[in-house]
Amino acid sequence: MAQQLEIEFKNLITKHQYEQLLQEFQIPRDAIHRQTNHYFDTPENSLKSLKSGLRIRQIGSYFECTLKEKSAEHAHLETTDEITAEQAEQMLQGKGFFAPEVAKRLDSHNIAIDKLALFGSLTTDRVEIPYKEGLLVFDHSYYLQCDDYEVEYESNDVKKGNIIFDEFLHQYGIEKQKTDKKIARFMKALQAKKG
Repeated sequence: MAQQLEIEFKNLITKHQYEQLLQEFQIPRDAIHRQTNHYFDTPENSLKSLKSGLRIRQIGSYFECTLKEKSAEHAHLETTDEITAEQAEQMLQGKGFFAPEVAKRLDSHNIAIDKLALFGSLTTDRVEIPYKEGLLVFDHSYYLQCDDYEVEYESNDVKKGNIIFDEFLHQYGIEKQKTDKKIARFMKALQAKKG
């Protein structure tokens, strides 16, 4: 189990900007790895109302369950348990919950595990690059007949990270825009689809 404070800045970009960044940073195709997030909530959207998100992430044969809880504008407390492929499959089918530390955090918010249900999945092709004391991330995500592109910067310091990210956007001519987290973009697309 790992618990950490994640400080990240994100900005949607165009497909053209994404491709330019891959060229600029000389990213070979084999450096892009695919991951899939499977999102959960209760029928009453208990997690959404707490500005939190629960997911199982699959990267190849590796699986983890993470609860992200908003703690500040650009910061989230992440609680993560590594799980097996079999445990992930059972959780996706609603047949048990095998992430003990995540379960404790959910319990502290009075969220009943047996009410949790899978509401969708999002796949991302991701590149991660060390950049100015942090981590630069280029993402291309696919979900509900949508696809989008974003750049993220993860830092250990909110002020420094904000300055570095703003400088990066300016340097590459990317217009700064308020960007929702992937789970929120997925939810908006899901609502639009339901009409």
